[in-house]
Amino acid sequence: MELEPSVGGFAPIEDRRPKIEEPPPVRLVAVEDCRLIASAGLECELDRFYVGLLRFLRLDDPSRIVYKAENQDLYFEIVERQEPPRPMRTLGIVVPSLAELTQRFNDAEVEFTRLRGLVPGMQCLIVYDPAGNPLEITEFGIVF
Repeated sequence: MELEPSVGGFAPIEDRRPKIEEPPPVRLVAVEDCRLIASAGLECELDRFYVGLLRFLRLDDPSRIVYKAENQDLYFEIVERQEPPRPMRTLGIVVPSLAELTQRFNDAEVEFTRLRGLVPGMQCLIVYDPAGNPLEITEFGIVF
């Protein structure tokens, strides 16, 4: 199907307003920025995990590791040696599609556990990031 040429010589005007970047398709389940701990030397693995798999944006800050979600930022404190085991407190992350994320995890050979909730249709993935921090990942619209 072809469009007929416009009558009257209409030409669109270039929009010179600054472009607003689209936010990343991932949210943190938090009311403020989050902080996690990682051992030195894991920077590349963290980038592959958070940017490559979970679709966070890495902020350009050479002094520290910061990942941007739609609503908050995730800061990593880099330590020389990993601290003793922490309590099992997961960081909540919300993604657009658990099915797509599951496929990306399978392709990257990342181990995860799928949990079903008490409410029908509720499910989440439990996964550890490369630094050993536990994450609970749910889908948009299913956060309770």
